[in-house]
Amino acid sequence: MTQQNDAQASARSGHLFSMSALTSLFFLWGFITAMNDLLIPHLKGVFDLSYTKAMLVQFCFFGAYFLVSLPAGQLVKQAGYQKGLSIGLATAALGCLMFIPAATYTQYWMFLTALFVLASGITILQVAANPMVTVIGPSETASSRLTFTQAFNSLGTTIAPIVGAYLLFEGVSHGQQSNADSVIVPYLFLAAALFSLAILFAKLTLPVPIEEETITKDVSANNSIMSHPALLLGVVGIFVYVGAEVAIGSFLVNFLGESHIAGLSEQQAAKYVAYYWGGAMVGRFIGAAVMQYIQPGKLLAVNATGSVLLLLVVTQASGNLAMWAVLLVGLCNSIMFPTIFSLALKGLGPLTSKGSGALCLAIVGGALIPLAQGFAADTIGLQASFFLPLVCYLYIIFYGLVGSNMVRTGNTQLSEAS
Repeated sequence: MTQQNDAQASARSGHLFSMSALTSLFFLWGFITAMNDLLIPHLKGVFDLSYTKAMLVQFCFFGAYFLVSLPAGQLVKQAGYQKGLSIGLATAALGCLMFIPAATYTQYWMFLTALFVLASGITILQVAANPMVTVIGPSETASSRLTFTQAFNSLGTTIAPIVGAYLLFEGVSHGQQSNADSVIVPYLFLAAALFSLAILFAKLTLPVPIEEETITKDVSANNSIMSHPALLLGVVGIFVYVGAEVAIGSFLVNFLGESHIAGLSEQQAAKYVAYYWGGAMVGRFIGAAVMQYIQPGKLLAVNATGSVLLLLVVTQASGNLAMWAVLLVGLCNSIMFPTIFSLALKGLGPLTSKGSGALCLAIVGGALIPLAQGFAADTIGLQASFFLPLVCYLYIIFYGLVGSNMVRTGNTQLSEAS
């Protein structure tokens, strides 16, 4: 009995250390992702770009998820989760270093290439880290754990606009023109941090998710991810959610700079972006506790409804009302990604890595929807273009109230039939 207790205590200690190490990764890639929201208006000014061309930043960054996710799933399956993390970190660091020649030669295509390489590394991290969180610990609290780690992802996205506002727009605030060289310092520091973590994860001994232990009867009877409706509906959910979240964040600086909204300078508006991502951080900490008592699907629908209502205000109002409405969407976003992700992966067992790869594939929504909104902003105006993310949240309401319930009913029937 004593040996059993010692083994359980050792397992809990290993899980706690693993969660702590993984949480640092969520923080770092949150920081990097939020920097894009400042990089867009910065490069828009440097290269005098239209909204559509400026959105190529997100197109290249999130397009990497589409091209790299499935190969990343195979890489993680073959090399293992821990080695996958180290490879992803090293690749992301290389992408950060590529910002130096891009800034030196002031070439937009070089910036886009660097972003693609950087995002490729983060894609590998996503594929490896998200399923590790879901299987390290009881399956009943997987949504809560993933929401908790995503809260630290949001901490990174909250800090990034504050740091980036100073590093990227300080010269502009003193009357200087936008300068490509200002990206060198922040991305050089990011490269150093990523390389350091790559070395750390290569040397650490982390518990390996043993997916065979989570095999369910319905999973063992079906060896294709296409036979799992929860995953298929979740792929669409991730696509529209990431697209909406990224699109809103991408246009915040320019939207808050509109004279009839807040008339803020780029540096001032960049700092307000922290409220958008900070709301997601606060909401995820709260959501991690609330979902211990409320079904994740229902809470997902409630938050998506809040986003729809707020975006209706954004498209119709002006001044502080419109400004704070768009920033509060971040609070509603809080639990959406981890909830959709964990609901979609539930019960996949040995197909977890493939399922994670498919979900990360859907993150390409962050490439396509902002680009579509950029075209809409150039065509019908920036404020009216926020109708596009509003439609995305309507689908998430469906997934929370109907789609996820259909999936759970289907799984129950399969289990009973078996």
